[in-house]
Amino acid sequence: MTIELLSHPLAAQRADLASLAERARLRRLAPRTGVDFASNDYLGLADSPRLRHAVATALSEGVPVGSGGSRLLRGNHPEHEALEAEAATFFGTEAALYFPTGFAANAALLATLPQRGDLVVHDALVHASAHDGMRLGRADRVAAGHNDAQGFDEAIRDWRRAGGTGTAWIAVESLYSMEGDRAPLADLAAVADRHDAMLLVDEAHATGIWGAGGRGLSAGLEGRPNVVTLHTCGKALGCEGALVCGPAVVRDCLVNRGRGFIFSTAPSPLMARAVREALRIVADEPERRDRLAALIAGAEVALAPHGVTASGSQILPLIVGEDAATMRLAAAVQAAGFDVRGIRPPTVPAGTARLRLSLTLNVEADDVRALADVLKEARA
Repeated sequence: MTIELLSHPLAAQRADLASLAERARLRRLAPRTGVDFASNDYLGLADSPRLRHAVATALSEGVPVGSGGSRLLRGNHPEHEALEAEAATFFGTEAALYFPTGFAANAALLATLPQRGDLVVHDALVHASAHDGMRLGRADRVAAGHNDAQGFDEAIRDWRRAGGTGTAWIAVESLYSMEGDRAPLADLAAVADRHDAMLLVDEAHATGIWGAGGRGLSAGLEGRPNVVTLHTCGKALGCEGALVCGPAVVRDCLVNRGRGFIFSTAPSPLMARAVREALRIVADEPERRDRLAALIAGAEVALAPHGVTASGSQILPLIVGEDAATMRLAAAVQAAGFDVRGIRPPTVPAGTARLRLSLTLNVEADDVRALADVLKEARA
């Protein structure tokens, strides 16, 4: 694609888009077509009859579509508070707070909780929302090697030796969205305990699927005073928004100091009702997790011979490396009727462009085997 560069107030933006196009990194919105190997609807709840019924029932009861304002104004609805109470019980924490999106929640956590004089040590592959929050915050920040608990420990020790006296904050994902691998949460919790640090765990891709009762990979740490978890509602729960779960003081700080919470219109009360139902589905229907686990096991056997990494989770990357080659492979797979997306830098590190294969209950084992055949042919 060639973008004409003109002397224009938007010349810099035009040049940036042209540069992206030259490097095969220009993004476009694409329709939902083909067999779903791209969504995060891991448990197949987004279009489930129970969620539809929950929303229809709420409408019939007079629950409004819109909130009408921020939570601190008139936007606070009984459905929000009911969801937060049920979520705190479900995830075993003292309190919960509902945000419009996972991005907003993660950014608010990192922008609000760490204070001037503190240190945030984050995993090298932590989500973009965490980086945005850290940029807005007042604490210093440093990256640790991916899933390297010792690296986190050493970063905090180095900071203390250099005179750091504040609180250390450890920011990680429990299940990484592009790698499909898991953080060593028990080891990281031990690091937090040694240094009187706080552990922030983004459970976006684990909530509803992994951990006891689908409560996430940090379920064994629930209720600890130095652990805060973020549970996205728009992935396995099939809804929208995110729940920050942890000590009550965390909720109170976000309500009073979290600009992303204070100045945002509250989520739809209808969506709060839907999330409440989604949590009940997770509790009531463990067979969904069993079916997904079986699908993952079969997919790893079928897809590994064609370059797909067996991650042990529902996220299976196929590392191609070069950007243009990645997008050509994605186009070939899409042309065969499978919705598989190419992922390029800066979403992933340079030189690791990939196809991100996402396994959901929207597909069957036969779909996986058919995809394997397409990959075999496309990569021949």
